[in-house]
Amino acid sequence: MPNGDCVFCQIVAGDVPSTKVAESENMIAILDVNPVNFGHTLIIPKKHSSDMLDADDETLKEMILFTKRVAQAILTGLNYEAFNLELNNGRIAGQIIPHLHWHIVPRTADDGLLHWPGKKYPGGEAEKVAAKIRGQIK
Repeated sequence: MPNGDCVFCQIVAGDVPSTKVAESENMIAILDVNPVNFGHTLIIPKKHSSDMLDADDETLKEMILFTKRVAQAILTGLNYEAFNLELNNGRIAGQIIPHLHWHIVPRTADDGLLHWPGKKYPGGEAEKVAAKIRGQIK
């Protein structure tokens, strides 16, 4: 169900301008207005979901296949060799607009972006963490 306060729902409805690169029955792909690199594209389901965990399985299945098609077009059309697929799920994770969307960020070897820093698990901690996660999988 569309959310009238949601800027992405407004873009889907055609009430807010965007630069569309692809569209299907249930998805749109638009250029990010503040791109990391040229071609940075957002994949947005037309059906409103606040985030990935709020979305139904069919939307997510269709979304990944649509994303694959758009990502390939970005690589080929703009002569990139790689991309990051990014999801910010929740405000703490950097999600600014509460409507499910994925970022396809095309990459170059010299774009200056760095991978996030990793941490090490102290002895035995990895198994404890994994057990807690396994216990919650439905």
